[in-house]
Amino acid sequence: MSAGPEALRALLAEPGLLPMPCCFDALSARLVERAGFRLTFMSGFSVAAARLAVPDTGLISLGEMRDAGRDLCGAVSIPVIGDGDTGHGGAPHVKRTVREYARAGFAGVMIEDQVFPKRCGHTPGKEVVSRAEALARLRAAVDARDEGAGALVVARTDARATAGLDEAIWRGCAFADLGADVVFVEGPTSEEELARIAREVPGPKLVNLVEDGVTPIPPLSRLEDLGYRIAAWPVTLLSASIRAMEEALEALAAGRPAPRRLSFRELQERVGFPAYDAEVRRYAPE
Repeated sequence: MSAGPEALRALLAEPGLLPMPCCFDALSARLVERAGFRLTFMSGFSVAAARLAVPDTGLISLGEMRDAGRDLCGAVSIPVIGDGDTGHGGAPHVKRTVREYARAGFAGVMIEDQVFPKRCGHTPGKEVVSRAEALARLRAAVDARDEGAGALVVARTDARATAGLDEAIWRGCAFADLGADVVFVEGPTSEEELARIAREVPGPKLVNLVEDGVTPIPPLSRLEDLGYRIAAWPVTLLSASIRAMEEALEALAAGRPAPRRLSFRELQERVGFPAYDAEVRRYAPE
């Protein structure tokens, strides 16, 4: 079972940058842990794609995300942050989202200020709710945390794309003042903007590293120097897995073996056969 909020809080209290590849199912989460990363994030973009084959446009429900998260959190021992999107409604819905995610095993929940149905942060057509509604969502999330859910609150604003950097920074500061544990300003378009966000928004901050997206991807050492605490790769594993599957299918269609694959022995190891067989031997009758 994944580590809880206190483990995530302890990680955030350590110095340095935490690299965080994002996952979309139990196996991808386990691969993140196996590779030595200390936390992961369940990406809404990737879960919508892998579970339903639909875009990240609010089409996946709270129940579907929660159920995917329960399986995912059960497969690893590292802290997992869950993508709570807009909270799936008004303030009471946000509270329920945080509580449901906490019960599923998440150490943290991200809540954003987009209008429902939301969109991927690096695609056009986004809109954000008013300041008042954004702050109400955050208050509800923080209250759910403090009233027993426990899951840390990652507060995201997409206002950079709709109202400019000043508004995004204002919201980020307001979210921190309301008690968000981590602030995430989505979509800065230059390293100068990244630096300004890091300088002006208080508390731990997350940066989103979308390959070919609107935000530049500086070296991790530079992001650490700027003061970011978490660097997330939201769609890298999904993108890489799709490319690998398409290459395999192209090869099979042409009558060739798949160009890149694990050996069958390696595949058995990745999905847990050796651990299962060890358990069988442990409990075998005398």
